[in-house]
Amino acid sequence: MKILWFIPTHGDSRYLGTSHGARTTDLHYFKQVAVAADTLGYEGVLIPTGRSCEDPWIVAASLVDVTRRLKFLVALRPGLVQPAVAARMAATFDRLSGGRLLINLVTGGDADELAGDGFFLDHEKRYEVSGEFMHIWRELLARSHDGDTLDFAGEHLKVHGGKLLYPPVQRPYPPTFFGGSSEAAHELAAQQLDTYLTWGEPPAAVAAKVADIRQRAARYGRTLEFGIRLHVIVRETEDEAWAAASSLLSHLDEGTVAAAQAKFARMDSVGQRRMAELHKGRFNKHDVRQGLEISPNLWAGVGLVRGGAGTALVGNPQQVADRIQEYAALGLEHFIFSGYPHLEEAYRFAELVFPLLPLQLQERLVQPRLSGPFGEIVANDVLPPSAKAPALATSAS
Repeated sequence: MKILWFIPTHGDSRYLGTSHGARTTDLHYFKQVAVAADTLGYEGVLIPTGRSCEDPWIVAASLVDVTRRLKFLVALRPGLVQPAVAARMAATFDRLSGGRLLINLVTGGDADELAGDGFFLDHEKRYEVSGEFMHIWRELLARSHDGDTLDFAGEHLKVHGGKLLYPPVQRPYPPTFFGGSSEAAHELAAQQLDTYLTWGEPPAAVAAKVADIRQRAARYGRTLEFGIRLHVIVRETEDEAWAAASSLLSHLDEGTVAAAQAKFARMDSVGQRRMAELHKGRFNKHDVRQGLEISPNLWAGVGLVRGGAGTALVGNPQQVADRIQEYAALGLEHFIFSGYPHLEEAYRFAELVFPLLPLQLQERLVQPRLSGPFGEIVANDVLPPSAKAPALATSAS
C-alpha cells in the first residue's frame, strides 16, 4: 500500500465554489505542502495538469531540493509535446531527483481546453495518439540504458533515429500511471501502462474496472498495479467529519453548481460523466449527506463543482481506514488523497489514519525519531502523559 498526497496548483481553500476562505497558492505554499508530505512519510504527491493549474513539470522541479524522499507524479499530455522531448524531460528529472519521478498519462477530456492548446482530435483519435506516444516514450527511455536508437512510423507519430544519451535512474523508465473509464482507455492501460488509477467510485464499480483491465492485460501477457484518487474528510468523530463536509459546501449556491455541471456535461470524458452520475447535481445545503453518500462513507459532494476526482471518504479515523482496506482488498495498492485545505489536512490524515493502516506500511512510514518528551511541557516542568498507541492492522491487503 502506497499513500500519496496532492499539490493544489489550481488553488486551495476552506470552502468550495467561493473565494471566501481562499488562500494564495504560490511557490512558498507548494513547498509547505510538499515538505509536510515528505516529513509525514507520504510516498509521493500528485501534481495536477490543465489550464487551470500551474505547469506541473515546473512545479515539480521547484520542489526537488526541498524534499528528501518524496516522489512526484507528473503529467504527460500527448499531442501537446513530442514524445522524444517528453522522454528527455523525464530522464533529466529522474536523474536530478535521484529516481523520484512518476508519470501520469493524461489524454484530456475538455474539448475547449484542448482547442485552446492547439489540439483538435476527437476522443478516439486522442487515444490513438496516446498509444503511439507511449510506445515511443517507453522505447526511447528503455533503449537509453544501452545506447540504442529507435525508428517508429505510426499513423500519427514518426521517429527516425531517436536516441537518449542520458538514461533515467529508474529502469527501464519511471513508472507510468493512467486513469480513464472508456473502452479505449481500458485497452490502452492494459497494453502499455504500469498502474491504472480510478476515481473514487463505490467498491463494486471499482472491482468491475479492475477485473476488466486485468482480463485485457492478460491477453497481452501483462499485469498492472491499481490505485484510486480520492479526497478525504476525517475527524475524530463521525459527526465532526460530516459537519466538516457540510462546512466545505457552506458558501455554495445552486447557480454555481448548475454552471459547473453544464461545463462538465460538454466534456467527452467518460470518467467525468461517471462522476456526474454519482451525484446527479443534487445539492441540499441543509443536509449535504442526503443523496450524496453513495456508499458507506463515500461522499460525492466535491464533484458538484470540482472537475476530475469528485468523491471523498468522510468519517472518523477507523471508518476511513476501513474503507481504505476495503479498496485494498480489491487489489488497489496506490491511494492518492487530498483535502481542503491541503496543508492542514495532510497532517490531519497522517496523524489520525496512518496509525490504523497495515503494519507493513507503518514500518515504512517511520521517520527518524527524536527522544522525548513529546507534546508541550505542562506548567514548564511536567511532562505530558504518553498517548495510548492505537491497535495496528496486521494485514497488508
